[in-house]
Amino acid sequence: MRSSPSFIAPLRNGNFRALWMASLISNLGGLIQTVGAGWLMTVISDSKDLVAFVQAANTLPIMLFSLAAGALADNLDRRRIMIVAQVFVMVVSAMLAYLAYFGMLTPWLLLAFTFLVGTGTALFNPSWQASMGDIVPREDIPHAVSLNAMSFNIMRSIGPALGGAIVATAGAAFSFLINAVSYIPLIYALFRWKYRRPPSTLPREQFGSAMSAGLRYMMMSPNLIKVLCRGFIFGFGAISVSAMMPIIARDVLLGGALTYGLLLGSFGVGAIGAAVLNTRLRARFTSETIVRGACIGFAASVVIMAFSTFTVVTCLFLIVAGACWVLALSLFNVTVQLSTPRWVVGRALALYQMSTFGGMTFGSWTWGMIAEEWGVSAALVTSAVTLLLGAAIGLRYALPGLVALDLDPLTFREPELLLDLKPRSGPIMIMVDYVVDQKDVDEFLAVMSERRRSRIRDGARQWALLRDLENPELWTESYHFPTWVDYIRHNQRRTTADQAISERLRSLHKGPEKPRVHRMIERQTVPTREDIPLKHDPHNHLP
Repeated sequence: MRSSPSFIAPLRNGNFRALWMASLISNLGGLIQTVGAGWLMTVISDSKDLVAFVQAANTLPIMLFSLAAGALADNLDRRRIMIVAQVFVMVVSAMLAYLAYFGMLTPWLLLAFTFLVGTGTALFNPSWQASMGDIVPREDIPHAVSLNAMSFNIMRSIGPALGGAIVATAGAAFSFLINAVSYIPLIYALFRWKYRRPPSTLPREQFGSAMSAGLRYMMMSPNLIKVLCRGFIFGFGAISVSAMMPIIARDVLLGGALTYGLLLGSFGVGAIGAAVLNTRLRARFTSETIVRGACIGFAASVVIMAFSTFTVVTCLFLIVAGACWVLALSLFNVTVQLSTPRWVVGRALALYQMSTFGGMTFGSWTWGMIAEEWGVSAALVTSAVTLLLGAAIGLRYALPGLVALDLDPLTFREPELLLDLKPRSGPIMIMVDYVVDQKDVDEFLAVMSERRRSRIRDGARQWALLRDLENPELWTESYHFPTWVDYIRHNQRRTTADQAISERLRSLHKGPEKPRVHRMIERQTVPTREDIPLKHDPHNHLP
């Protein structure tokens, strides 16, 4: 993978720099609110599982709504989506501040508003992450992802401590108000960003079909499935620290809001260090080695925290945990971005976030229930065992390397037809004839297996491979589309990387001519007259 000149290369891009700096302020406000919500729950409720549910309520919407948000990100104006999401969260945070100030918040009402804040985040994140490829060159995407992680964690190193001080002196309501105000710079920066959505000659994909296409692409991409599974396991185990941190500060370390802020700040310091070192580590080690080391390092830190009663010791190992957190999650993110073409990147990132934050949601609930029944130490040790299991799985299902695939779309010229097809005409059946020598059949079938996956991944249906009984050298690949526009969309989704499969098949095809392609429209009944006229038929008076 070709690296950019330096880690800070994306900051030379004016749009990225403005948005990144605005996100710093927004992240600061969000972390101050996190401290306020987490600590307020310990004040209005004695239940350990309700305290852990604050983290679950924040991550649950990401699991529930990310795929829908990803479909919107790939089919609508991403800038507008982000503006709507930020305005929504700003209004929710302002309402939360109002209710907290007048003492009207109950534990379940606090969880409900935390859920709404998470809903705005679920809408914002896929568009924000997918926009990295719209703002910076492809080779700078890993650095942009790391800088985004650094943006959050720079604030994580000072925001929680500041939030703890604010909650201790001014109350949780003021922390919510600060968060509401912090969204204004990012909304302003988004308004100033002149985002140009790539032009398309095709009608917009329907919402349900767009979500199905995202799921289909992910299910037909084995390497991405590995990322989703590993992300779920890591999120499930590693969220124990964030979910239990208010309880650790209050019950284990016998501290207050300032102690809670100090713990969060220590976690952020480690995360910043990891973001800075990310590029060097990726250059020296494989993706699997980094993730496996992050799982083991996080597990070891959690075990120490489970039994430490000294704030200094806990903070030191929180630095390690923070570093492992960023190393794993940023690598998952970069892998998805570099393995996915632009037409589906929003949905792919959304599915990754659904998996990872789904793990965090279930983890927050699980560790909260265990802490309620058997204590904080039991919950933390059990989560450490889960992380070690995640590291062991890598021995069998290793993550793919960060290979820079050429995912630019192939140039596709719509074929000239004699029939006057409309975009919604269909069903369409495609058949491609290959003549293959008997000695090449095994290789041909192996390549066809890859072709099948790529066809279905990009929208083809009812794929089949046929062999002529009377002429065994003749093989026919067949597949279907509901409409003509679906066939065009399928071809526009093919990438330069897919071209290698086509070239291998052509090399196995006998004869000087290319494999013959038949494009046909199906009819389930025999019409009484010709229902699709010829384009140049003199009797065709249709416009």
